[in-house]
Amino acid sequence: MRRREFLAIVGGAAAWPIASKAQPTERTRVVGVLEILGSDDPETKARSEAFAQTLQQLGWAVGRDLKIETRNVGRDLDHLRRYAAELIALAPDVIVSVGSVTVAPLQQATRTIPIVFVNVPDPVGAGFVQSMAHPGGNITGFLNFEYSMSGKWAELLKQIAPNVTRALVFRDPTTAAGIGQFGAVRSVAQSLGIELTPLNVRDTDEIERDVTEFARSANGGIIVTPGGAAAQRALIIKLAARYKLPSVYPYRYYAVDGGLISYGPNTNDPQRRAARYVDRILKGEKPADLPVQAPVKYELVINLKTAKALGLEVPATVLARADEVIE
Repeated sequence: MRRREFLAIVGGAAAWPIASKAQPTERTRVVGVLEILGSDDPETKARSEAFAQTLQQLGWAVGRDLKIETRNVGRDLDHLRRYAAELIALAPDVIVSVGSVTVAPLQQATRTIPIVFVNVPDPVGAGFVQSMAHPGGNITGFLNFEYSMSGKWAELLKQIAPNVTRALVFRDPTTAAGIGQFGAVRSVAQSLGIELTPLNVRDTDEIERDVTEFARSANGGIIVTPGGAAAQRALIIKLAARYKLPSVYPYRYYAVDGGLISYGPNTNDPQRRAARYVDRILKGEKPADLPVQAPVKYELVINLKTAKALGLEVPATVLARADEVIE
């Protein structure tokens, strides 16, 4: 080999690393999150950590090759559409929608950006997806409840407080799920001799006024269904304690915060499952091809300290079924 040719080859080889370094790196992917709870809510922190940790386990370096943009609604439901619009304006690669009321404004704003919902009871009835097995559009995600189990809340209320003949039911009447769940609770409550009074979850003053009025008659209790009530849970739990109203809630964090009893899915598990769907979408799969999934397990949590304060003795049969007992 001639010296000139040899030097050309060596020189070219030396240049390879330099050329490689000059190649543009892959862009940072953006994931938007529209969360129904406020940013200062402890449950928000737990959900966010579960979501981010799962993404990291899947190989994403959050803050480096993946950025998470979050908007927290909290009690600010009137600003829900604004927060949705802010996320859409960022042109994220995918949006995670947490809570049933957060999906509709996102769906109305975009039919192209992939959306993964969490904690939605009836996505077919709400018009978010065509079917559970084949969502068919830009939206898929994870259920929190099936209507058939909503009656369990009425059953638990009667089991833990047999004297209850009236129940105030917190619901969101603006969603198909709010209406459907109330119907499912009512069908079971009637057979148990419990008369239901719906209370629409919107205004703090309205909640306090209506609970106070309801508590003036004896043998009352409370059933809280999923929806907008989560951001108002501190007030609801306080009122239930003030008027000694036995209450059943949809998620563990209600019982942790002082609620009597909760029955519903683990709220961190759907976040982990949503992160896996986000990973698959970022790698090229389409929401239309990812089936909507139901909860894997429901958990029963009982707060014995609250039961004692209400003068209730939790039946041994109910305690035996509990996944967690708070003392």
